[in-house]
Amino acid sequence: MTTHTEEAGVPAGTVSRKDDGPARANRSERLSALAQQHGALVTLVIAMTVASLSFDTFLTGDNLENMALSSAFLAVVALGTTFVIVTGGIDLSVGSLFALGGVLAAWGSQYGTAVALLLPLAVCGLIGLVNGLLIARVRLAPFIVTLAAMLGARGILLAITDEGSTTYLVDKDSFFATLGQGSLLGVGVPVWITVALFATGAVVLRRTRFGQYVYAVGGNEDAGALMGAPVARTKISVYTLSGLCAGLAGALNAAWLVSGVTILGTGMELEAISAVVIGGTLLSGGFGFISGSLVGVLLLKVIQNVINQIGSLDSAYQQVVSGAFLAVVVVAQTWLGRRRRVL
Repeated sequence: MTTHTEEAGVPAGTVSRKDDGPARANRSERLSALAQQHGALVTLVIAMTVASLSFDTFLTGDNLENMALSSAFLAVVALGTTFVIVTGGIDLSVGSLFALGGVLAAWGSQYGTAVALLLPLAVCGLIGLVNGLLIARVRLAPFIVTLAAMLGARGILLAITDEGSTTYLVDKDSFFATLGQGSLLGVGVPVWITVALFATGAVVLRRTRFGQYVYAVGGNEDAGALMGAPVARTKISVYTLSGLCAGLAGALNAAWLVSGVTILGTGMELEAISAVVIGGTLLSGGFGFISGSLVGVLLLKVIQNVINQIGSLDSAYQQVVSGAFLAVVVVAQTWLGRRRRVL
């Protein structure tokens, strides 16, 4: 009996090269997806390995603790920014909300820990809610709305601090200060809070219906609406969440510094966006990971720490290196995205 492959001129037991095409395309697509999702993690491991071999002080407990603490506050801001960017939006107000949240927390700490935490959450969450309503219901551009919120929040900050001349202090012996300066098992409390928030955020984005709505809105808003996704409500929710995260990060930072510093937060929105994009989230929306944003934050902090370790380089080089690295990541993501569509 002659097999089908023998009749076609192909020896029995072999597979035609044409049949390998779809399998090869699927493998290439999976590799491209893995590169987008885990590329930042691989880069982080390489950067830390090189830094540890180059500087004896890099892997010391004090240096790692300082990096973890400085990363925690930016990471909380980046968490909320991730949800916004996955929907295809942008939030430029988080830096000002971070500073405003810190000042409100420091002022409210004189009335107890509850006020110190709830006041910045309420005010910053309200500003995020207004951003979401204007974007989702009035259909204004996110860039313009959040830019206006950034300026407005900074104006409120200056108004309650007498143009920045008044600095509110936190009692070092208060429980609120312990949230910023305390430690558990040798790790700072802000770090534990950040880890808990990211674990919760990952579950929400990947395992809940709300997370599915976030991806649907970012992937194709019209198609998402046809599938039953509440587009407007989802947008309002993610901008409110972004405001809450920025306010909480500011409050934790105030507890750590035991004061509400008015000059903080400038440019933090760009750092948060950079960390999210470096972590694999597409600026066009519809694709992103909570864990990737955390890796992006850590990678930025490692780069900054390495520049500080060198000592002979000015701190301005941190921005140059971060900007160049972000440009490379965006180009790589664009190429990988096009490659996946072609495949």
